[in-house]
Parts: sequence; C-alpha cells; structure tokens
Amino acid sequence: MERILGLDIGEKRIGVAVSDPLGYTAQGVKTIHRESKVKDMKEIEDLLIQYEIKKVVVGMPKNMNGSIGPSGEMVKKVAEKIKNKFNIELIYVDERLSTVSAERILIEGDVRRENRKKVIDMVAATYILQTYLDTK
Repeated sequence: MERILGLDIGEKRIGVAVSDPLGYTAQGVKTIHRESKVKDMKEIEDLLIQYEIKKVVVGMPKNMNGSIGPSGEMVKKVAEKIKNKFNIELIYVDERLSTVSAERILIEGDVRRENRKKVIDMVAATYILQTYLDTK
C-alpha cells in the first residue's frame, strides 16, 4: 500500500497530513505558510518524495447547497497545478465541515485559542484524509 497525502488548501496556509503505510490512519504533518507559488510547490514536492506519495486527497470547500464558490475555485487551481506538475492522482473530498470538526477536536483537547490557530489547518487536513480513508 502506498501513503496518501491530505491537503487543506487555504489562502494563507496549507494543512498537511499523511496516511500510515497501510492506509488506515491519517496523521498531521505540518502547516505550510503560503509565501509564493514556487516555495509552496517545492514544499509539497519535498513531502511527495519524503513519503513516496502516489495519491493526494484535497479538501474541496463547497457552499452548503453543494455549489463551488471562489475559495473552491482557488483550491481547484492549486490542486490541478499539483496534479499536473507532479503527475499524481488527485481526489477531492467534500470538506464543508472539516474546519468546524477540527476546531471542536482542538477545543475538546483543551488547546488554547492562540495555539489552535497554529494547528487548525493541519488538523483539518488530517480530518479530510481520515474521511477519505474511512470510505475505502
């Protein structure tokens, strides 16, 4: 089994998670602070190589009615660039409630508000990837 990368792509940050080698569990890896397209792609490339990734799961933010708005279009643009640049399989997962769920997990874990902001994207990426793994 190959490892799968999970991404929660935002305007300012990209949360990153990776599956275990058997594809059962997702673990948070890091948060990429977006500075430039070149730097972002380099960090993603490093992760693809480090974890020998063949498939990327990306959270697709949808409006509650299921349509794709401006943030969904931005995510699609970045995700398609990753797919084409690294010739990798790309899967979109509905992430409508991932940030809400991530926030709840962190609150239940007694993580202070200022610390939640630092890890919320990584936790959301973990949630997105775990959602995908659970459907397999």
